[in-house]
Amino acid sequence: MSADSTPANTSKETANPAADGSELIRFDKVTKRFGANTVLDSLDFTVNSGKHVTLIGASGSGKTTILRLLMTLIRPEEGTIKVAGDYLTHEEKDGRLVPAGERHIREVRKNIGMVFQQFNLFPNMKVLRNVTEAPVHVLGLSTDEADERARELLDLVGLGDRCDAYPSQLSGGQQQRVAIARALAMRPQVLLLDEVTSALDPELVAGVLDVLRDIATTTDITMLCVTHEMNFARDISDDVLMFDAGRVIESGPPEKMFSDPEHERTREFLSAVL
Repeated sequence: MSADSTPANTSKETANPAADGSELIRFDKVTKRFGANTVLDSLDFTVNSGKHVTLIGASGSGKTTILRLLMTLIRPEEGTIKVAGDYLTHEEKDGRLVPAGERHIREVRKNIGMVFQQFNLFPNMKVLRNVTEAPVHVLGLSTDEADERARELLDLVGLGDRCDAYPSQLSGGQQQRVAIARALAMRPQVLLLDEVTSALDPELVAGVLDVLRDIATTTDITMLCVTHEMNFARDISDDVLMFDAGRVIESGPPEKMFSDPEHERTREFLSAVL
């Protein structure tokens, strides 16, 4: 297998719990501000389990803010977020909602995995340990069980032969595929993808996108994706949402959104990026 070739023979056993189509993520009147700038404006937004949803729109439209809120890297000023039926940054006490403690947040956040623009691998750890570290220390898996899962996932992303390599010995595309395996090792219900190819050299982009296409078509995992790779979005998405000024201005299946969008702002954006 070449350095950035597409893996084969993926398996649902290596991914997440089965999706049943129920509501997995709910944003209810969520507002997020940075100083005087309102990035999300009373946003209502849902994603059902097993669906692949792509967020598109110009830089600054609020797309990545959604992912950062779900990872609790930031918190909303107003509104609530639910994941798998549980409040994310709030919890119920004595019949009312209060800001959630760290223990509650960590428990709910176990349902979420994220692959960032930068790979964020531990440079002092070999590939296998990069993938096993969180399952052992966060999920409490035994070393043997975590190793077995990690090897399956590294096979899934086409890097089963690089378990003993350090990140510095891998190409950017390979490092990003390790990061995908690491996110999947936690068996999240939803995988967040934040412009995962933007830091890659152009010749490495196709290999990473092929891995994600393979995961999208052969596993039950829910995907919430921010990308400017419109062909990838067209291929893997069940729904595409167009963001502008912190709101969803249009949504629909990719064949409708990319071929016959209704909103003038969507047409302008797509004409600029396609």
